[in-house]
Amino acid sequence: MSKAVTEVYFDFLCPYAWRGVELAGVLRQDGEAFALRHFSLVQGNHKENEKDVQWWLTDQPLGEGDRFQQQSLPAFLAAHAVREQGEEATWRFTLALFRAHHEHKKPLDEAAIGEAAQQAGLDLGAFTAAREAEAGLRASLRADLAEAHEIGVFGTPTFVRPDGSAAYFRLENLTRDAQEAREWWKLYGAVLDSPAGIATIKRAKRRPALKR
Repeated sequence: MSKAVTEVYFDFLCPYAWRGVELAGVLRQDGEAFALRHFSLVQGNHKENEKDVQWWLTDQPLGEGDRFQQQSLPAFLAAHAVREQGEEATWRFTLALFRAHHEHKKPLDEAAIGEAAQQAGLDLGAFTAAREAEAGLRASLRADLAEAHEIGVFGTPTFVRPDGSAAYFRLENLTRDAQEAREWWKLYGAVLDSPAGIATIKRAKRRPALKR
């Protein structure tokens, strides 16, 4: 019997998504099942998409648009190219690219993508070939973006649990500790399952400084 899978929607541009994917990665090692899915913050925040999606990231040429579009689209397409090498390779690449950008403060560019591919132990020839099939990669990304729209994803990371319940989980702290990750994940579930129907928790601006 296959495990129940939680989907996690993310954007490589987002530091909160990085922490969420790191959390999911730790939980995977502890037996939880997660699937990586993509949501574009550029698309989600586009002025033409206030009422419904009119502007799709997947319709845009590479190298055009603002700097966020120019960074996010190649990263998404590269991640979809990696999917051909399997789930484990996809997780290794995703975490390597996130860390390059958010932990090591490198630009989200071709150099970072290439370095992440090497760190992930990819078949680099197959990766290069897969990236050349751009139309198929755009179609695969479009499917993720369409599913995110159908669910109502608006921010990253958004976790969609096997029962269909979903919520944006903004993490200001990073953990790679298994026990801590488990406690945070239980807290997430407790909030979603609470009969109080908690929809939003946002700390006051003058809250005490958080650990980094």
